[in-house]
Amino acid sequence: MNEQVLVGNVLSEGGWRHGKLGIKQCRISFVPDTAADPSANNDVLIIPGFIDLHVHGGGGVDVMESGEPFETLTRMHARHGTTSLLPTTMTAPREETEAVLAKLGRYIALPRAPSTARVLGVHLEGPYINRGRLGSQPDFAIAATLDQLESACALAPIRVVTLAPEIPGHIELVRFLAAKGIRVQIGHTLATYEEGIQALENGASGFTHLFNAMTPLNHRAPGIVGAALAHGDYCELIPDLVHVHPGALRAALRAIPKAYCVSDSTAGAGMPDGEYRLGRQRVTKTLGCVRLADGTLAGSTLTLDQALRNLVDMGLSVEDASARVSRYPADYLGLKDRGRIETGAWADLVVLDRQLRPLTVYVEGEPVDTNGPAPPS
Repeated sequence: MNEQVLVGNVLSEGGWRHGKLGIKQCRISFVPDTAADPSANNDVLIIPGFIDLHVHGGGGVDVMESGEPFETLTRMHARHGTTSLLPTTMTAPREETEAVLAKLGRYIALPRAPSTARVLGVHLEGPYINRGRLGSQPDFAIAATLDQLESACALAPIRVVTLAPEIPGHIELVRFLAAKGIRVQIGHTLATYEEGIQALENGASGFTHLFNAMTPLNHRAPGIVGAALAHGDYCELIPDLVHVHPGALRAALRAIPKAYCVSDSTAGAGMPDGEYRLGRQRVTKTLGCVRLADGTLAGSTLTLDQALRNLVDMGLSVEDASARVSRYPADYLGLKDRGRIETGAWADLVVLDRQLRPLTVYVEGEPVDTNGPAPPS
């Protein structure tokens, strides 16, 4: 395979470099070694591809729907710079969840389709959550059992599980999942601060969409938000500026070393305003967000290129914002060859203009076709 060469300001592991970046056989073959200040020239910015660990849909399709929605949603997100992701389930009856996991298992085993993001595995969000903090999840919450989790793991590569640790029996299952290398996240929970600490001590490692659908911080009852801010190394944040106030985002970014961003995107991402599916529910996209009929926020329409721009608008450097949509989620999953630009890493790259809008996206060295088939209407 011929070597491709890109030229610009490259955000490498050693900081900004200017010059030529090589791609050969899907991986980065060389990185420029000349230190650079991107403000000193007008060349493009080349940063690591985005990694989204919480994706319910996009391009008009939902992970939980019948049929094969995965190619459509992975193509839509790739156009916005997301080069790898975790499709994320909604709380549903066991047979429905297992049918979706079986489809995902088959899809992940196939060669990656052109111009699509790499599917790294599955984020199982529920049904092992607390009925008192469903958020927009349908009311099929149940207590987890070892049998259910073993069945799920046999159907697809589960990388992340969201659960409520206060449910009887869940602490034992946190230990089981952590021992298998699966990341356990605390979310959709009424747990106390103390119960959150117990979950962390038994192997939980993150927090699902911090601040949303969990016990809030109070100075006499710190709740799960307090546990995350005081003890967390990682957490998800949805930086659409609707789910979380910028001041709360700043608090989390300051307190949690590797807080990373997710889209929590729904079928309405990349689509016009209108009605879409989210699991078993119908949601309405309007005014830049997605809501149930009663007004409850129900996921987002965010894409990670917009997340990057929002973070920079809040005052973060491009370097810091990039880490929170690339390197930190890669580190969270233990991936040493994604989310960074260095020799030997996968050539997952986003070429940005000076307004931080993607010009070209490369998934494992392949340029994404931004003029491919339109999503379903």
